[in-house]
Amino acid sequence: MDVEKYLSRIGFAGPAEPSLELLRSIHRCHLLSVPFEDLTIHSGGRIQLDLPIVYDKIVNQGRGGLCFENNGLFSWLLIKLGFRVTLISGQVKNSFTGRYGPPFDHLIIVVCLEGRRWLCDVGFGVPGFTAPLSLETSGPQEQGHRVYRIRESTGMRFLEWQREENRGAEGDWSEIYKFTLEPRCMEDFREMCQYHQSSPSSKFFCKSLCTVLTPGGRLTYVGRRLITTTFPTEATGGVIETSTRDLKEEEIPDILAEKFGIVLHSLLFVSKDEAITPPAVTY
Repeated sequence: MDVEKYLSRIGFAGPAEPSLELLRSIHRCHLLSVPFEDLTIHSGGRIQLDLPIVYDKIVNQGRGGLCFENNGLFSWLLIKLGFRVTLISGQVKNSFTGRYGPPFDHLIIVVCLEGRRWLCDVGFGVPGFTAPLSLETSGPQEQGHRVYRIRESTGMRFLEWQREENRGAEGDWSEIYKFTLEPRCMEDFREMCQYHQSSPSSKFFCKSLCTVLTPGGRLTYVGRRLITTTFPTEATGGVIETSTRDLKEEEIPDILAEKFGIVLHSLLFVSKDEAITPPAVTY
């Protein structure tokens, strides 16, 4: 890994000594620069988890990736910068089916810094958090217009968030994913990486997608739609604004290049937005 080239790829410039300030900064920089996307699956390719290959894809080719790629590579960067890093496994609650995925469904990072543990995740998309979350509290943790918490129950931890309309001490919480703190390694996720590339119960197999955080919101491509989300400000009256643009198949490559900086060299790309089949097993 060329650390300086990676930091340049995510737009970070400054001292790189391990600290909470640095961790927060590069976490946000990564989310603003590297898309969460599954376009390889829909371009006739296969996602590989060997970190030098992931590094070449994200840093040299200017691509993004799934959680296994984004968080796997980010964990390598953190180690190179001197952070104490542990990989853990999460199970995502699918927003389409309402069910949790299997174990190793999601790769997450835990950083131990000055005796405190921080949950890091630059490979999730919506409604992921922008700054590391403390694992030392079960109380609400506010980030901009969203509030998160990590609830513990029967040996399992649940990452939850409050939707904007439900914010407040008594507001309803929605589950994002559940996890334990058992240490894992990249090899543990290979089977699920293959699952997400071939299972009709995975949204990544069923939908071509690409999403990236922007300074004032989020830009998302799904199937033949481009969705622009603007986060609440005084100018928007404190509400989220969303607009959707329908795309023709032939204009998608140009949109990906213009809006996300992604150039697909494969001529095999086909957009996809199919219904997800609920898994036979409930986790």
